[in-house]
Amino acid sequence: MHKLLNFRDEKLLRQALTHRSFANENPGQPHNERLEFLGDALLTFVCGEYLYQRHPGMAEDEMTRRRSALVDEKQLAKFAVEVGLDFRMRLGRGAIQEGGYQSPNLLSSTFEAVVGAYYLDCDRNLDAIRSILEELFDSVSSDRIEVRSAIDSKNRLQEWVQSNIGHILPKYTTERIGGPDHAPEYLAKVFVNNKLYGQGKACGKKEAEKRAAENALLRLKK
Repeated sequence: MHKLLNFRDEKLLRQALTHRSFANENPGQPHNERLEFLGDALLTFVCGEYLYQRHPGMAEDEMTRRRSALVDEKQLAKFAVEVGLDFRMRLGRGAIQEGGYQSPNLLSSTFEAVVGAYYLDCDRNLDAIRSILEELFDSVSSDRIEVRSAIDSKNRLQEWVQSNIGHILPKYTTERIGGPDHAPEYLAKVFVNNKLYGQGKACGKKEAEKRAAENALLRLKK
């Protein structure tokens, strides 16, 4: 068993593995969405720190691209499989029938939840989770990071904004607009200086944000 799954509090791990679809079919079982929120914040911070320490001469825009590549949905889904989360996820029957054990969206969100839960299980010791995440980041080849970071729509939009408007960041708002619990649909909007630049829909929050960025870039070309 991977050390990321070595918990003192088994109930906390079980919650981290529990998707809303399972909780809805089994009343009284807490789902993992709050833990997912915490894990997402931890991954963003630790990855940023990791790149800052490992690449002292790297410019901010390149670090931003690499961070996006290391913590995007596809890469987190790969980490989830690597640590053995795929068939440990607790999914509802509908999610399983829809291929949930192989869903990048479900895998990535569960990985985020487990990261958040592990941090709590270690009494909020950031060093404990940092060492595990850095090993996973190290396992991703630099070439693969460069290729993926170069094509990320959110990175390209950020670069356009900083080159043409100023040293500010696009801001994203994402809300659920429908879909079943095992395949929710989200609408993301991207704003620059409080002005709407683009929007996009997808079954995952991060994918919806990418589509919003793509929509913004398409509008800018026109």
